[in-house]
Amino acid sequence: MAKKLVAVTACAAGIAHTYMAAEAIEKAAKELGYEVKVETDGAIGAENKLTDEDIENADLVVVAADIKIDPIRFTGKRLFVTDSNDAINDGKAVIEKAEKEATVFGKKGGKVGKIQIGSNKEKTTFFTHVMSGISYMLPMVIAAGLILTIANLYAFQKDDLGRIVKWGFDTSTPMGMLMSNLFQVGQVGFKLMIPLFAGFVANSIADKPAIAPAMIGAYISNDPELLHAKAGGGFIAAMLVAFIVGYFVLLLKKIKWPKILQPIVPIMIIPFIATLFISLMVFYVIGKPIAGGMDGLYSWLNWINANSASAPIILGAVIGAMIGFDLGGPVNKTALIFGTAIFTDTMTKYGIQHANFVPGTAAQAAISVAPLGVWLASIIWKNKFSKDEKTAASAALGMGLVGVTEGAIPFVASDPLRMIIANVSGSAVAGGLVAATGCKFYGGIGSPLGTFIGYIEQPIPFVTWILCVSAGICVTALIIGMTRSTAVIEAAKSVDE
Repeated sequence: MAKKLVAVTACAAGIAHTYMAAEAIEKAAKELGYEVKVETDGAIGAENKLTDEDIENADLVVVAADIKIDPIRFTGKRLFVTDSNDAINDGKAVIEKAEKEATVFGKKGGKVGKIQIGSNKEKTTFFTHVMSGISYMLPMVIAAGLILTIANLYAFQKDDLGRIVKWGFDTSTPMGMLMSNLFQVGQVGFKLMIPLFAGFVANSIADKPAIAPAMIGAYISNDPELLHAKAGGGFIAAMLVAFIVGYFVLLLKKIKWPKILQPIVPIMIIPFIATLFISLMVFYVIGKPIAGGMDGLYSWLNWINANSASAPIILGAVIGAMIGFDLGGPVNKTALIFGTAIFTDTMTKYGIQHANFVPGTAAQAAISVAPLGVWLASIIWKNKFSKDEKTAASAALGMGLVGVTEGAIPFVASDPLRMIIANVSGSAVAGGLVAATGCKFYGGIGSPLGTFIGYIEQPIPFVTWILCVSAGICVTALIIGMTRSTAVIEAAKSVDE
């Protein structure tokens, strides 16, 4: 009788990595003779959810996740914990390692992956907590961004060359009032995304009692009026607040509270004490210094954009390179969040016409370079790709066109050095070029299609963006095609034959 394996996959964004990891585990499990069921904990929520019966009958449980997954339902089962990239890179190796190293969850003092059993301590990493916050924040960023895009499309009045000559809403008309209201909705989303991020970073560290204090603390740290400062503290302040609250709540949870108070400890006492503590910390210790530092950073970035021809290009290239480095991993997400934070915070401080678009625009220009580059290489150098690789490249095309950079992950997994060099190079070119040409990404899709779907201000309407992104794609494809070794070519031919 075949062994039964159940798994849960999840990533920060809850989009590509989640489902690619699930597919890799399913395929590997079937090859190894397992009956398999995989639950995906994606942006839409849990799909193909594991039932109590599935878990009860399972011989092995694998959790491949970049965010915190509560393992309590797997108590008494052999559990192995890893991240989504390991599953995507080699699902078979993950399952074989799980067979050897999985331990029974719930055994006092036992260790399962990063989790210490029988203790409240979780040996998770800094990025695990940050990615958990990002996973909850992304839907708000996307929703608010799209609403802002719709409103901006109505507000921006352009000349024949696509340059903005006027921005604003005519609130005397019904349509103008509607778009003005939608613009406010989008701004509310961007204002709330930072407290939301902080709340769920703190939740990853110390669970639900930490959410409210972290959200309130992050809101205060990003409100210039409350801080009596020129700017808010941005994501740096929110992250600091989240970690302070998270570990402070962990300390509070260790206190032996009187029995009479225990029912209200998690819902009243801890949130109250933690909120009071972090509020005082923000007002009197960390708030103003961080706000002053961020104000200086934004002023400096805007100054170098205005006074240096090369600085924006260098910044755009660096951000682009980060996007292409690990395809949805921590470096990639850091670049995306940095770009979003700079745009949001400078828009709040200086207004949308003087916001700093460089990092965010560079990130969006680079996001499709890796998957579209490998697809283009597979078209030009057909003999250097196996049938399976060509199929994967076709899938990468679809993902790249909608701005999902993870489409190139299978190729990086099989040939990391060459692919990372190619992806970083092409992505840096795209990021640098959009900065050099003065493109401004307001919203839409980060791919060549973005010039039609969304709104991008550019010197030559529609054309400049396509040329800049396409240049990066071509660089990536050229490096891949020209550097593939004879051994790779022969291996591809043997598979085809």
